[in-house]
Amino acid sequence: MTISDRYDPGPQLAHAGTIDLGTKNLERSLWFFRDILGMEEVERVGDTAYLRAYQELGHHSLVLTQQDDAIVNSYGFRVKRPQDVELFNEELQRLEVETVEVPAGSERGRGTAVRFLVPGGDHPFELYYDMDRPQAAEGLRSKLPSNSSTRRGLGVRRLDHFNVQTSPSTINEAEQWVRENLGFKRREFAYLPDSPSTVMASWMSVTPQMHDLAIVANRDEKSGQLHHLAYNLENMSDALTAADILRDLDVSFGVGPGKHGIGQAMYLYVHDPGSDHRVELYAGGYLIFEPDWEPIEWKPVDFPEGLTWYGDPIDVSPGSRGRDTTGSASL
Repeated sequence: MTISDRYDPGPQLAHAGTIDLGTKNLERSLWFFRDILGMEEVERVGDTAYLRAYQELGHHSLVLTQQDDAIVNSYGFRVKRPQDVELFNEELQRLEVETVEVPAGSERGRGTAVRFLVPGGDHPFELYYDMDRPQAAEGLRSKLPSNSSTRRGLGVRRLDHFNVQTSPSTINEAEQWVRENLGFKRREFAYLPDSPSTVMASWMSVTPQMHDLAIVANRDEKSGQLHHLAYNLENMSDALTAADILRDLDVSFGVGPGKHGIGQAMYLYVHDPGSDHRVELYAGGYLIFEPDWEPIEWKPVDFPEGLTWYGDPIDVSPGSRGRDTTGSASL
């Protein structure tokens, strides 16, 4: 018997795993994610398509669903052990958080999941463990066993993180709740200048990444909002290449390319032309291995350099380009 067999740490999250995006134009979204970013379309069922990046071995990280409202239907997080799905479900019920069991196969290739709305945030989270690992079609299969397919298009490697928003009146509750009940560790953060006890933004992770999830205050007092999803590129020059190519294709830019001070990664924000969801192409950054990491606070005077170390300044005012999208209407 090993030490791990004798010690039970309780249920834990492994990483950000999937996102289900509603799109008003499935074919345009597929053109963007599959043909331009280089993702593999693993399966299509009716008006729903399942895609993965070339270093993702699981069935999918992205679900595109044709629907009237371009909203986020779910954010999926994989747990560390099969039993953790039920253990999290039991803990959520103990906390009086309403849950719904999502049967295996409801999302193709994925096992049973538990679905709930984040208290204070209203974001629809789904926790799962089982995920099929299909081989890519013969013509797409990579010779490298660590890659599911060959590198194509702009070559996004994997889903990196989610950046979500909720209202200033509820952000403290949401940020504290995910830390205390889902195991997220605060890595970098800032308070609102006009309300120094209210979180303006918090970057948190369950992996050595600087963040798997960011929660940001929405100054329009909206909850349940997506700011962006991020896909990882191999290096910073890939972000510059992406900017060159996407500009020629008339894909709508948000901001970038540039480098964040917070997280120290190269960024490029663009918009999926089928849904208008904001997508960050993300490269570089740093990893955290210290178990006693102290969260870094960004003061208002330094915060502009945190958002943009170099490159275009990021506009965080309520009227900035790019609409927020919500998927919190129901369980």
